[in-house]
Amino acid sequence: MSLTVVKDATCTFCGCVCDDIELHADGERILKANRACSLGEAWFRNHTAERLYPDALVDGKPATVDAAVEAAAEFLYEANMPLVYGLSNITCEAQREAVALAELIGGVVDSHTSL
Repeated sequence: MSLTVVKDATCTFCGCVCDDIELHADGERILKANRACSLGEAWFRNHTAERLYPDALVDGKPATVDAAVEAAAEFLYEANMPLVYGLSNITCEAQREAVALAELIGGVVDSHTSL
C-alpha cells in the first residue's frame, strides 16, 4: 500500500483554520492528520462519510445534481436576504465559491464563530 503525504494542508473545521496539518492517505481515505487537534483529526479521518448518501436531495428525496441546483437557484432567487452559513466544514476552494455566490445574490455570509 502506497501512502500519499500532503504537507501544509488547511483544516477548515473551526475558526482557527490551522494551515500546518500533514495528511497521510492511502488513496481511499485519510489515515493520519499530524498536528491536527482532536476535532480536526476526526474531521479529516471521517471525510469519506459523504459516500454513504445520494449526490443530491430535493424535498428529502434523492435527486439528480441538476435538479438540486435548479431547486437551490429558485430558493435563492426568491429569498429576501439569503444567508450563506456553515462554511467551517468545507474546503477553502468551496468557501471562496460560497462567498462569490453570496456577493452575486446580495446575501450575507456568516459562520458558527460569530455565535
